[in-house]
Amino acid sequence: MRTETDDRLDLIFTCCHPALAREAQIALTLRSVLGLTTVEIARAFLVSEATLAQRIVRAKRKIVEARIELRRPEPSELPERLGQVLAVLYLVFNEGYLASGPERATRRDLAEDAEWLTSLIARSAPDEPEVLGLLALMRLHLARTDARFDERGRMVLMKDQERSRWDPTKIAGAVRLIERAAALRRPGPYQLQAAIAAVHAEALSWAATDWPQILRLYDALAAMSPSPVVRLNRAIALREVAGAESALREVDSLGADLERYHLFHATRAELLRDLGRRDEARDADRHAVTSR
Repeated sequence: MRTETDDRLDLIFTCCHPALAREAQIALTLRSVLGLTTVEIARAFLVSEATLAQRIVRAKRKIVEARIELRRPEPSELPERLGQVLAVLYLVFNEGYLASGPERATRRDLAEDAEWLTSLIARSAPDEPEVLGLLALMRLHLARTDARFDERGRMVLMKDQERSRWDPTKIAGAVRLIERAAALRRPGPYQLQAAIAAVHAEALSWAATDWPQILRLYDALAAMSPSPVVRLNRAIALREVAGAESALREVDSLGADLERYHLFHATRAELLRDLGRRDEARDADRHAVTSR
């Protein structure tokens, strides 16, 4: 008997058909399968709403013209098709966990939906290390959910969170997934991100975090999957290892790529405050608000 679960996985794999362009695959799945708005997807891609809408229209037309069937790939096809599906689920999770919409700071339904769908794929492909890595990454983030907001609903940064409210059972389970993935000896970006999250999760405090290890992991991630956002996150670790001035130089070099990304400006503001440049920090704070 077919179930809704089967249908959704079939639809995800169909939207991620290799006949479609990479950007179109992800955008169409986010819109058609998981119901994100065009505005939300555009923010996730750091592109304009009009550009994103055009991608979706072209992708739908291509599905019709190429007569792409609604089905899951055969086992022999699965490895080459997984990459796009995991990218979709990763973006959906992030939209739920770090929601861009102004009405709320989190959309836990989307984050948990992405985690659930990833767990289904992990069950059907238990020897795919990147699936295990992504699932571990999601569960490590979800383990911190209860500590991410204060009593007034305001987001609490990781360094200020009450770590006693983190879920140790979820953390331990996610670490076991990372170990399973590592034993397969096929490293990938999701495994590295999960390893970074695990170092954070196992630290007793922000100050006690193994920052040199996190910086090494970010170096490996940047070499394997270079992107401005990875470099921005690496700069945060660099600040703890080499100081705010070194980190700010790295962040400033990303301005052309991340000008419309609010966390770029928020990170700059924090670094500028560390260096006593308070007027510039206030300007960066304003940019962070208007870039959301």
